[in-house]
Amino acid sequence: MTNKFVMKIDFNKNNDGLIPAIIQDAQTKTVLMLGYMNAEALEKTKATNLVTFYSRSKQRLWTKGEESGNVLNLVSIKNDCDNDTLLITVNPKGPTCHKGTDTCWAESNTEDYGFISKLENTITSRINSADAEKSYVASLFKKGINKIAQKVGEEAVEVVIEAKDNNDELFLNESADLLFHYLMLLQAKGYKLNDVVDVLKSRR
Repeated sequence: MTNKFVMKIDFNKNNDGLIPAIIQDAQTKTVLMLGYMNAEALEKTKATNLVTFYSRSKQRLWTKGEESGNVLNLVSIKNDCDNDTLLITVNPKGPTCHKGTDTCWAESNTEDYGFISKLENTITSRINSADAEKSYVASLFKKGINKIAQKVGEEAVEVVIEAKDNNDELFLNESADLLFHYLMLLQAKGYKLNDVVDVLKSRR
């Protein structure tokens, strides 16, 4: 839902009456594109809940996706500290860039969990290319899903045991081991953490 606070936007800061509008996916937080708005474009965006820009090449208002159908459904609008830049969060329908990519920087618009996502990528890399004699991940995958599932069970028991004790360091280390092996089990089943997150979101 669009923020209902009164925004004091300084459209006169630039001679052309335009201000930059940064477009960000409301779910993944990925920056999708940068466009420009005048006062009329902002009002139309708020009225229709579809992000509308002022096209400098067409010299008119332009609703993103008016031809392709890849619209940007408005979620919120925020202005910056100088009141001359907008941050607009959206739920995009289809790719944002006119070249067919998710973003105008040709990046994939997927949810990122920081270090956890990097760890998942490392696990994938070890599965696909690492030597089972040198890589723990590769060696465990070579033993099959039953062994991976068994390892997750063992680590879960260790977490429960340490939770009943007062050694926080051991508890955190066992928790890390459990998460690591669970990420491995997910990949053994053909999934990643994002698939589990989607299930949790569906339960809200």
